[in-house]
Amino acid sequence: MSSQKVNIAIAGLGFGAEFIPIFQNHPHANLYAVCQRSESKLKAIADAFKIEKRYSDFYKMIEDPKIDAVHINTPIHEHARMSVAALKAGKHVSSTVPMATSVEECWQIIEAVKSSGKKYMMAETVIYSREYLYVKELRDTGKLGRIQFLRAAHQQDMMGWPGYWEGLPPMHYATHVVSPCLALAGKQAEYVSCFGSGHIQAELITKYGAPYAIESCHIKLKDSDICAEVTRSLFNTARQYIESFDCYGSKMSFEWQLMSNEEPVVHLGGEEAKHVPVPDYARLLPAAIRQFTTKCVYDMAENAHLSFIQGSGHGGSHPHLANEFVMSILEDRDPFPNVFQSANWTSVGILAHESAMRGGQIICLPDYK
Repeated sequence: MSSQKVNIAIAGLGFGAEFIPIFQNHPHANLYAVCQRSESKLKAIADAFKIEKRYSDFYKMIEDPKIDAVHINTPIHEHARMSVAALKAGKHVSSTVPMATSVEECWQIIEAVKSSGKKYMMAETVIYSREYLYVKELRDTGKLGRIQFLRAAHQQDMMGWPGYWEGLPPMHYATHVVSPCLALAGKQAEYVSCFGSGHIQAELITKYGAPYAIESCHIKLKDSDICAEVTRSLFNTARQYIESFDCYGSKMSFEWQLMSNEEPVVHLGGEEAKHVPVPDYARLLPAAIRQFTTKCVYDMAENAHLSFIQGSGHGGSHPHLANEFVMSILEDRDPFPNVFQSANWTSVGILAHESAMRGGQIICLPDYK
């Protein structure tokens, strides 16, 4: 690896294509290769972005000695085995969420990181969104006071998405709500208790055996008197898309807006409250990629990935994620989140669903460290 540039390969060119021009424009990255199983899609995207090195087989790609790091954007059940394989092949790994689909897979990735000495980062969008960065700034400047409670909700209609989403347990895709709560508190989850509510249509239940329309989980934070509550729904629940978090402090509280055309609210104590515009945080990025906090990477809106259309660009997080991954490699430090944080956040959702299936039973998380 050059002391100035990291050779990046992207696997999965649905959501993954959003990151191509970000890495191409990053001053310390070289978008070296792309990988997509569909040859026609691979050709179309690689041609559009003028990428010479192309693979249709991920496992062949990670044999390429010129690749320093891979950014994985494949279906969720592929994340863990691809991450482990890439780490064992000597590549740094950034993987879209969730990290894995079981606690055992989380352990496998941790062991692969330890044995390889490479970096692993779960590319969790919310903790690099402008809303999160705004509340983090309120916390760091003392304006929130003491954090007293955290709540988050991610409700989304996944009908029409690729088939592996159909009937997925809501909490198996919970990192978008778990991450802001635990990151703002600066703590790990210790144990969870979760309840399921309602039910989805019968044909959706058969794939995963998960009947609930909504799952709602309480999280006890380790070495803290704070707890958090998170709610998820994927099917058969009427709600405008929302990927939100609320943070209640002793001096100031932040609440996400109820509708997408509104602004969030800060409460200042008593009856005093006001809507606030959330600033963009592109200034934290290298100048060459700042533009990507506020626009889709594609020229034509009809080419945008569903996650970008429904998720409003994930709060401008994509260039922040790419920058954190690249710079953690060059600076030889843990990315945020590191492998242990990624495992803890992912396991909250996995074990929350297990708790729901057991009627709300308290389940402790593994101590991954």
